[in-house]
Amino acid sequence: MKKTRLAAASMSALVSAALCAAMCITIGGMAAATPARAQTTPTASATNAKIHGHAQDPLSQPVTNTKVELTTNGKTPLYTFTTDGEGNYTGSGIKPSTYTVLLYGNIQDKNGKPTQGIIDYQRDVRFAASADVQVDFDMSTKAFISKLPPEEQKKIAKVRKENAAAEQQNSKIKNVNKLIQEARADRKAKNFDQAIALDTQATQAKPDVGLTWYELGSSDLDAKKYDDAIANFKKALMILSAATKPDLGIVAAANNNLGEALAQSGKVNDAIGAYEAAAKADPTQAGMYYANEAIVLFKTGQGDPAGAAADKAIAADPNNAIPYYIKGWSLVQHATVDPKTNKIVLPPGCAEAYQKFLSLAPNNSLAADARSILAQSGQKEQKSFRKR
Repeated sequence: MKKTRLAAASMSALVSAALCAAMCITIGGMAAATPARAQTTPTASATNAKIHGHAQDPLSQPVTNTKVELTTNGKTPLYTFTTDGEGNYTGSGIKPSTYTVLLYGNIQDKNGKPTQGIIDYQRDVRFAASADVQVDFDMSTKAFISKLPPEEQKKIAKVRKENAAAEQQNSKIKNVNKLIQEARADRKAKNFDQAIALDTQATQAKPDVGLTWYELGSSDLDAKKYDDAIANFKKALMILSAATKPDLGIVAAANNNLGEALAQSGKVNDAIGAYEAAAKADPTQAGMYYANEAIVLFKTGQGDPAGAAADKAIAADPNNAIPYYIKGWSLVQHATVDPKTNKIVLPPGCAEAYQKFLSLAPNNSLAADARSILAQSGQKEQKSFRKR
């Protein structure tokens, strides 16, 4: 979660008001918004001084890419330096003396138009010979803000409160991410109870985030606590689906894992619905989700539905071997026997599915069964199609 910041124009008006309206600052007779003059090039000397410092606005944000000037009369800038992207600046070649140091920034003129003007300054800064003087501009101090108009003080107080809430939220998210990473490591090490404990902490810290429930469900699934896994995956999906822009990759993964938990619990029809939802959520991984669906149907002996799921898996990913085997197995259920030869007569597409399976995975544990079916039908394995 990002911090809230006042808009640039609002901040400019705020600082301008601080120096012009609230404080009515003038330096040596020069109005705060007077444009800067050309820099005077200093004369190099071994005794010249240096300067460095940091500038930050009333919200403690860096004042970047702006001028820092040194003057002795409030009119003529003798040295000019520039803050970097983090609000830091350095300079050298400064003749030893006492200067007023000015910080410039974006402000609004009397007509409300953006311009460059002084947003803070420090008087009577002494630069001794060879010294490196630190001059910081901190507009977030109570002393500075107390001189701002009441309405600007209220704006700063509101944004600071929002930023504090954002910081607290960011800290909580960082801790939750740490818990999730540790839980994943425990799952990998088969420390399932510890993984569940960590993921439970994550859900307690961020119960409104679908990912935390997905992770807890995944730990439950690995621990074979299928009922808990089903409940937590459903919780994850409910939260994810309610999001304005749900992470469809997580939605698909949650549905896929839900399908496995449901299948392990004997709820095959519900599992099929979960796999279908996974494929719909993330078509790029549909081949894997349909293959998982086909495997569940294969394991429960549902031939034709398994074949239909295998066809969808093959269409989505033609290089996955298992769906071809399941398609062949589904079709072989409809094989007949030739009474004259006692050989199996395979239905159309069956032998082709087995041949493709063997070409992709010739050493798979199911390869022997595929070869046996082909042999019983009087067909030989097409060696030329084997994957090299």
